[in-house]
Amino acid sequence: MSIDRAGTTAEPATGRDTVLGKAVAILRAFQPDDRILPLSELVRRTGLHKATAHRLAGALVENRLLDRADGGYRLARGLFELGMLASVERSLLELAMPFLQDLYERTHETVHLGVREGRDVVYVAKIGGHRQAESPSRTGGRIPLHCSAIGKALLAHSDPETRHAVLSGPLVRRTPHTIIAPGLLQRHLDGIVESGVAFEREESAPGIACCAVPVFGGDGEPLAAISVTGPTSRFRPEKAVAIVRAAAQGVGTVLVRREELQFPTP
Repeated sequence: MSIDRAGTTAEPATGRDTVLGKAVAILRAFQPDDRILPLSELVRRTGLHKATAHRLAGALVENRLLDRADGGYRLARGLFELGMLASVERSLLELAMPFLQDLYERTHETVHLGVREGRDVVYVAKIGGHRQAESPSRTGGRIPLHCSAIGKALLAHSDPETRHAVLSGPLVRRTPHTIIAPGLLQRHLDGIVESGVAFEREESAPGIACCAVPVFGGDGEPLAAISVTGPTSRFRPEKAVAIVRAAAQGVGTVLVRREELQFPTP
């Protein structure tokens, strides 16, 4: 707290009340499926005054965090570039990319690398050619853990607290095939732990199938997961398990070796 000029005690501004907090609120107003948001929608989602939202959006455009687009604003490449500077994800991506590229060359299907953030999986990388499936994923995007193979691979091996938080819901239904019953999802996750692989069949979007395997660190904790996704019309995820598992194990081995070189045992 601080003392104002009248001698009364003033409450400190919360993070949401600061200029930075309001700018962050504008950026966080964008959802994974949003491409362009008009100013009126930014005002509605953030609760900011129109003049404030307009001024801050302009500042974000100047700093390459937003782009002006027809009828509104969209997230800019500068924001993605900042995200890729995050040390853990950047190191992980650099080490994993050769394995991801090899996996794509062997399958010619869409390959993902994802990490867990809260109750979502965040896609660190996505490789796909002209044959790629119409999946809802995008690099830097996120999706709930419970409705994708890569998310379930991470959730199955997460700590009990994270599992409980997700199973306690709400479990959003994205398609008729999304698992939203906590008991069924619990049994599904237990099976993933036993088999070491997670599958998805039209749970995040219609018409796609997927298999995913976690990448473990030296302490046995899941650092990320790798998946291959294809259309149900031609892709059989069971046939890709061996090569996805090999890629995940390869990335894990490289990560452990790097950690040992950086922090050798005395």
